[in-house]
Amino acid sequence: MTYLTTIRAAVSRRAAYNRTRRELRAMPRQTAWDLGLMPEDANRIARSAVYG
Repeated sequence: MTYLTTIRAAVSRRAAYNRTRRELRAMPRQTAWDLGLMPEDANRIARSAVYG
């Protein structure tokens, strides 16, 4: 990988992380509970989903 490709991949992953975190936080609490999620765990869940 070239340096530029590495940076583009990192920026793309960060955008996916931010988007996932934002969507989890915006989810209605009842819906999150039905799915077994806590909105307070949005950072951890998003990190795991995007970065593995």
